[in-house]
Amino acid sequence: MERKAPKTSYSRWLITLTVILSIAGPLVGAADRVGDEPSFDVILFGGRVLDGSGNPWFRADVGIRGDRIVAIGRLDDLPAKRVIDVRGKIIVPGFIDLHSHADGPGGRRRGLRSEDVHRRAAPNLVSQGITTVVVNQDGRSPWPIAEQRAELERKGTGPNVILLVGHGTVRRRVMGDDFRRPATPDEIEKMRRLVRQGMEEGAYGLSAGLEYVPGRWSTTEELVALVDVIAPFGGVFISHQRSEGADPMWYWPSQHQMRPPTLLDAVRETIEIGQRTGVPVVASHIKAKGAHYWGSSRAAIRLIAEARAQGIEIWADQYPYTTTGSDGNTVLIPRWAFGQAMTRPAAQPSSPPPDYAALLDEVLANPWQAEKLKRDIAHEIARRGGPEHIVVFEYPDHQFIGKTLAELAAARHVSAVEMALILQREGFRHRPGGARLRGFSLWEGDVEAYAAQPWTATATDGGVALPEDGPVHARFYGTFPRKIRRYALEKRVISIEHAIRSATSLPAQILRLWERGLVRQGFYADLVVLDVARVRDRATFFQPHRYAEGIDYVFINGRPVVDRGRLTWALPGKVLTPHRR
Repeated sequence: MERKAPKTSYSRWLITLTVILSIAGPLVGAADRVGDEPSFDVILFGGRVLDGSGNPWFRADVGIRGDRIVAIGRLDDLPAKRVIDVRGKIIVPGFIDLHSHADGPGGRRRGLRSEDVHRRAAPNLVSQGITTVVVNQDGRSPWPIAEQRAELERKGTGPNVILLVGHGTVRRRVMGDDFRRPATPDEIEKMRRLVRQGMEEGAYGLSAGLEYVPGRWSTTEELVALVDVIAPFGGVFISHQRSEGADPMWYWPSQHQMRPPTLLDAVRETIEIGQRTGVPVVASHIKAKGAHYWGSSRAAIRLIAEARAQGIEIWADQYPYTTTGSDGNTVLIPRWAFGQAMTRPAAQPSSPPPDYAALLDEVLANPWQAEKLKRDIAHEIARRGGPEHIVVFEYPDHQFIGKTLAELAAARHVSAVEMALILQREGFRHRPGGARLRGFSLWEGDVEAYAAQPWTATATDGGVALPEDGPVHARFYGTFPRKIRRYALEKRVISIEHAIRSATSLPAQILRLWERGLVRQGFYADLVVLDVARVRDRATFFQPHRYAEGIDYVFINGRPVVDRGRLTWALPGKVLTPHRR
């Protein structure tokens, strides 16, 4: 039997609105104005809606009441507290940053739990359209999750926050400093209990940093056992995999005799974990690192596509740059050449800094050691993109700044390896490597290939930054606008519909985030209004603290955090709670 809705003022309003929306008529111009009897808090009037699904745009107004989208359609004659004219602009869902370090490491000082309200507003993130961040990445999370959650809720944040349990955190809690080995069955069971605790406290899944300490020594069996815990919760596994190129960052040819894992080995492991647990798995900030491994994206894409065809739910995320975070302070000379010197300052802060140039000369005085050293430097140069793609950013001789290792070597008539040694000898003697270098270790062709995949989400792999901070990766300020401008509008590698979907409904789908990521009636009002003609990233690696352009309005839970292109410093974010099965 059909049930009639109660005759409340709200239901009568819905009936009236339905009738109004069914009547076709010319759109009426509007400026910011105040209505006498508002049905909406905000109406975004006259824009083109790219709803995040990947479908083409349609013209509609969007009505917001409280923290929800309550109407989409022809709203030009309905009263609202504020009507914003967005004709000529695009309304899209808020961007969901699937891999974020907005709450750490060092969350209390530099991230979303900072005492500084300006940091908690996350201006560099919301200004590029980010409305939700997924934190506790690379296996690192505070503990317990409940305390982190409570602190975030008490202090307030600009963006919404999604929490993960860190695999490395639970591994250290169980194994202490004795982690350079596989875990025992008893230790794995203790880790399982901690993962379950974190999920019960509101985490969305598990993150891992398998190229880092202590995750590097974990086995696939350990990971399967832990990921299996999150399956009943509907969780997701997000992994910084064991390798992102021909070998991991810890590998040196002279020091490690066994064949190291490659990117393809790492992708296979992620697929295996997804296949054995049934949990959605994410190959995070996927890349093909190192000039000697460029082009391998094709093989990784094939592996993922074949796995998905078999019903294994594997996804990826990426940032749209050809340089990584670890490239930002590249040291071409291996740590072993400096012995214990690189750890001494932390243990004895009052002692004088090591003279790295002198330590280097000691190694070069031994022909056998010198040969090993030069072999490792050559390997690192290739891993960082080759001499043509390694750039000097800080050096005592300012004429070196902005030049590549190849250019400097050619000017000296020496090899790239010899030039790396010269930088240490003639540069900052008390700084490993003698200079601050950035390697551009990724190939644009690989970045484009990953970006074009329907299973690749966009993510910053960045944290909170303020203009007074030191050097950061440009992705902290520009990731999402860059994806739209460079890869959709300029290079046309992807469509703008694809670019928006990869930032909105795709990460929402991966996370089972059912009420965000789309412009839909009833969804939370996480919305971005962007000007396609102007949208672009402005951050560079010499000037990284530059806000993006063309992001005119950003709403989080119905409240503006960017208004007419200006930050409001509001803190409307929520710590999101997963919908459990």
